[in-house]
Amino acid sequence: MQQLQAKLKNVPVDASQVHCSTSSALNKEEIPSVQDKVLTCNNLDGNPLQHTGGRNHKVSAVVCVRSISGVPLMPTDERWARILLKSGRAKIVGHHPLVVQMLVPTGSNKQKIELGIDSGYKMVGFSCVSRVAELVSGELELDKKTKKRLAEREMYRRGRRNKLWYRKPRWGNRTKSSDWLPPSVERSYNAHLILAKKLYGLLPISSISVEVGNFDTQKLINPDIEGTEYQQGNQYGFANVQAFVIAREKAHCQLCGKEKGTDVWRFHHIIGRKDGGTDRPDNICLLHAKCHEKLHKKHLEGKIKKSKEYKESTFMNIVKNRFVKDLGCETTYGYITFHMRKELGLEKSHINDAFVIAGGTNQTRCQPIHLVQKHKNNRVIQLNRKGFAPSIRKQRYAYQPHDLVRVKGEIFEVVGVHCYGKQVIVKNSRTKLDVPVRNIQWAFHFNSMASK
Repeated sequence: MQQLQAKLKNVPVDASQVHCSTSSALNKEEIPSVQDKVLTCNNLDGNPLQHTGGRNHKVSAVVCVRSISGVPLMPTDERWARILLKSGRAKIVGHHPLVVQMLVPTGSNKQKIELGIDSGYKMVGFSCVSRVAELVSGELELDKKTKKRLAEREMYRRGRRNKLWYRKPRWGNRTKSSDWLPPSVERSYNAHLILAKKLYGLLPISSISVEVGNFDTQKLINPDIEGTEYQQGNQYGFANVQAFVIAREKAHCQLCGKEKGTDVWRFHHIIGRKDGGTDRPDNICLLHAKCHEKLHKKHLEGKIKKSKEYKESTFMNIVKNRFVKDLGCETTYGYITFHMRKELGLEKSHINDAFVIAGGTNQTRCQPIHLVQKHKNNRVIQLNRKGFAPSIRKQRYAYQPHDLVRVKGEIFEVVGVHCYGKQVIVKNSRTKLDVPVRNIQWAFHFNSMASK
């Protein structure tokens, strides 16, 4: 119930809420004003657009619609979608967001819809905007596990090949195509393409804009670099990386701050190799041997200043020219997005950036969705049950992590599968269960992107 700042005796009990105080004398005819009467401030605590028919900043998610042949049509609201489903004129064909397909012929009138994508190395923002409203928006979180998976595969392959007496060399028959990308970069870039393809399947998008970047990585590291220094690099004049690190640290330990003395030097990786760290000088610090041992025993990694990585900049420099070729889109840059976002008074976020990139101004915003990149097929190498030679499990179970299932009338998220796919571990906000597959009443399978 709406609470006012003070109780007024002159407010009718059957009056609707308004923006200001009311007086019964104001309802009298031929009296322009009320003299000598002070009214208490009774501004509404709730949304002032509640009774005025105005647009809210956030509205419920739209329902995507497809024709009989599967062609995307203009979306509708939840109320009209419910009417179509109850009357048998449509059926549900997708979730997150909800997608219905018409079972009867319809018109094909379409409005102009622009898709904006805020590309990134870890997070990708997207927004579909029409003339009057934002239809779909959200962000996609990339998993960044490609390097770890490749290292694990290399370990298993090397173990198998070391057991062979002789293996014919094959290193000379490998070639790279002109459009080759490093595996980790390729997976992240393909996520952008898959996202755009999915959105094209939901809405009749007429154009697409993508934000790209052009970074001078050496300028980011050394703002004063110029001329031939680009070819020389920061290690120019030093025999190796160790000599450069010692000169950079002025022969002082980063942990204790003392000189070498009688101890020996150790070159410590600030970000370990197993965690994706490199051998770049910025990722190596100088430590005494005793300090190095102390750091690992007492877990003092937090006292070492981490170097700044430029993987995001490198990723954008690689893929910036590929979006136009693969998507046929228009490109924009971060400084333009920043200027437009400031003019609209929006906070910094991937969703707001995508809204601006799509040409959004004063359109009604929608509730965003959050997606995570999912590894659709796991390549599992396991020992046979009888303990013999390792084998590759090629079977893909029917239920995968992040899939949604209904058990005993409740919706759960799949956590894992065991017993050769006959048992499924599911959880929700209240409990975690281990249920047989035969007890699952309904299932929704996510492919390469799952709802978070």
